[in-house]
Amino acid sequence: MKPSYYAIIPANVRYSNLKPNTKLLYGEITALASKEGYCFASNRYFSDLYDVTKNTISSWISDLHKAGFIKVQIIKEGNQVIQRRIGITQKGDTPITKKEEYNSTSINNTINNISLRIQSFEAEVLILEADENISRAFIIYWSELNKSKTKMRWELERTWDLKARIGRWKSRQKQWNKTAPKKNNFKNKMETFNRAKQMMNKLNGQ
Repeated sequence: MKPSYYAIIPANVRYSNLKPNTKLLYGEITALASKEGYCFASNRYFSDLYDVTKNTISSWISDLHKAGFIKVQIIKEGNQVIQRRIGITQKGDTPITKKEEYNSTSINNTINNISLRIQSFEAEVLILEADENISRAFIIYWSELNKSKTKMRWELERTWDLKARIGRWKSRQKQWNKTAPKKNNFKNKMETFNRAKQMMNKLNGQ
C-alpha cells in the first residue's frame, strides 16, 4: 500500500475539536485515498504506523466519522466482511465552517429507509470493534427489528452510547466464558477410544 507523497488536512479539520493525532490520521487517509478515491487500510496497518493500539485507531476513525469528515463503507460477501473502505467527505474539503457540536454517542437514526439504517449501524459497530465474532453477535442482537419492522432493538432504548454498550458486551462475554462449563477432554477421548475399540471388535468378529 503506497500512499501519495502529500497529505491534506483542510482548515475545518485542523481547527476542529478533534485530537491532534486524529487529525493526523485524517491526513494519512487522504494520502492513501488519492489513487482509488478511498482508503482500505486496516486498523492494524495504522496501529503499526503510529505505534498505538488497534482500539486507539478505532476510536480515531470513529471520531472522524461522527464529525462527518470521512465516510465508511463495509464490503461484504454474504455475512463475511471482506473490506472496509474509508472515503473523504466533501465536508472535509470545504473552507472552515462554523464550529458544530457532534454527539459522539449517536448514530444517524433520521434515515427513513430501515435497510440503510441497519447498514449505518453495522458500519459504526465495525469501526469500533475489530473482532468479527464480537461485532457480528452484537450487530445481530441489537439490529433485530420490532414487530412493525420500523425500528431496530437499539433504537428502542431510552439512552444509547455505542462505545459503552460494546464495552459492556465484551465484559459480559468474558464473564460468560469464565463461568461456562469446560468440556471434559479426558472423558471425550475415552468415549472415542471405546467407540473405536467396539468397531475393531466387530470387524474382527468378536
